Amino acid sequence: MIKPFLSKNFLLLNTTSEKLYHNFAKELPIIDYHNHLPPMEIATNKQFANITEVWLKGDHYKWRAMRANGIDERYITGDAPDKEKFLKWAETVPYTMRNPLYHWSHLELQRYFGIDTLLSPTTAEYIYDEASEKLQGKDYSTLALLHKMKVEVVCTTDHPTDNLDFHKQHASSDSTLRMLPTFRPDKFIVINNEEFLDYVEKLEELVNSQINTFEDLMLALEKRIDYFQQYGCQLADHGLSQLYAINFKEFDLDDILQKRKTSKLSSVETQAFLMASLNYLAKLYHQHNWTMQLHLGPLRNNNKRLLKSVGDDVGCDSIGDFEQAEGLSFFLSQLDSEKKLPKTILYNLNPRDNEVFATMAGNFNDSSIAGKIQWGSAWWFLDQKDGMEQQINALSNHGLLSRFVGMLTDSRSFLSFPRHEYFRRILCNLIGRDVHNGELPNDIDRLGQMVEDICYKNAIRYFNF
Repeated sequence: MIKPFLSKNFLLLNTTSEKLYHNFAKELPIIDYHNHLPPMEIATNKQFANITEVWLKGDHYKWRAMRANGIDERYITGDAPDKEKFLKWAETVPYTMRNPLYHWSHLELQRYFGIDTLLSPTTAEYIYDEASEKLQGKDYSTLALLHKMKVEVVCTTDHPTDNLDFHKQHASSDSTLRMLPTFRPDKFIVINNEEFLDYVEKLEELVNSQINTFEDLMLALEKRIDYFQQYGCQLADHGLSQLYAINFKEFDLDDILQKRKTSKLSSVETQAFLMASLNYLAKLYHQHNWTMQLHLGPLRNNNKRLLKSVGDDVGCDSIGDFEQAEGLSFFLSQLDSEKKLPKTILYNLNPRDNEVFATMAGNFNDSSIAGKIQWGSAWWFLDQKDGMEQQINALSNHGLLSRFVGMLTDSRSFLSFPRHEYFRRILCNLIGRDVHNGELPNDIDRLGQMVEDICYKNAIRYFNF
């Protein structure tokens, strides 16, 4: 029998999977501990003008698909009217079949707007008008959209020089949603990035101190960590290509910093500076009981033409084939040997590294907390059905799935939260499949507790939210 598309039991292929999802996972609140939502739009409870503004603006997943479908850039990141951009997206959607965008798009139309109609050129006008009209109501502001999905906590991603004014504004409101900052200092540790000197100058102004040495820079960042801590920050995040097994103590870090002002650094100098900075900061995270996130593996801004004409983060990044194991092991081992390794979540972008990251996490658990070193959820190009199943299976094989802190959106969109539902359905289906195959006992209460822990409770305990 052919099942209807996106039915009540979507992705749930047996009765045990259905029970686990509907009885244990479906109604759980959401802890979204890593995303790129704009704090201003949460603090001001923004109302969106139309569905294009909330759905297509900033969504590089959709932009990549539109380019692949031959849509002119004017309708993607250009100056075309919002409705025309939406019509071009609707023209693309039927061609996304078997891409996760097809599932996500229709889940989002259903969950937020109650629209069951498939999006296509023939239904685009109706869907645009229906959704855009609903977005004008008070039930579709940013806070209302988050409340609709039962979101309790969102952790935004913030630059160390951010004043966190919007986090302060939101904290003083009567909203039940917790919006917490995340410390993202990559612009200061990737010393060869073009903006490094500009950001150092801005940091000097903020801390009212000259930055002439490596220690000056680290002390300035420590002041910003203390500042972030005041406003509820409990996580740091780093998005890097790879880590390096390099003894940074053999390098004159002050000299590298001064040299950066006038000339080009060698690759080994930039690597030494990165690893020295990361080591220093990780010890501060440990001191503050923060969680350190390491997102490793992207090859960014591949299309230099679009980078020049449109900018970065426009859908021109890809999976890199960097070596990960040696540098990651070296970094974690240094911290562990000094008993200063913070709680850490590792994310890989290349699926070939699944078992590398799953087994690496297991090397450094120290009994201080269950699941101290986590292998994070399938990330970016991998956060689709196949990628999630591979991540769950590899984690099950090499670690404790029961201690996993679960899903996050890693998104810039307020309509992306059905991805938690997507993950929960996939998780419940895999567990239910094992029960039906006789590979797990048919103990629905115990399995249900495991599902609740992975989808919600583990994150509450792990992050102390």
